[in-house]
Amino acid sequence: MADSSPKPERLEDADDLEAFVAERDLALVDLFTTGCPTCQAMEPVLGNVARSTGVPVGLVDLGDDPRLIERFEVQSVPALVLFRDGERVAGLADGFVGGDDLVSFLEEHAPDAIDDGAVSSVSTGGT
Repeated sequence: MADSSPKPERLEDADDLEAFVAERDLALVDLFTTGCPTCQAMEPVLGNVARSTGVPVGLVDLGDDPRLIERFEVQSVPALVLFRDGERVAGLADGFVGGDDLVSFLEEHAPDAIDDGAVSSVSTGGT
């Protein structure tokens, strides 16, 4: 039986990012760098959040398209950017963010997109 639950999608560059957010009403994008331990720790959390909330998650390595650093004014990674209808609505760059805190961030900025009954507690993959 195939797993049809949402999983983070790897995006190659700004064009992929644009297409990813344009095709979705709501999308969370993780801007990360290869070799960043905090970024690596976030990946399973993002997967769990995507599965528990249904919010699509895109992953972009800033090393693959450095133009995104200036575009999103990234000063630290991981940097999370929430899009609604293709427009940036919120960002979060606080280092490691646990699953429950990330769900709270989504509920704060897109309350109508999160089904409270579908989300109980998200495994963080660590603390």
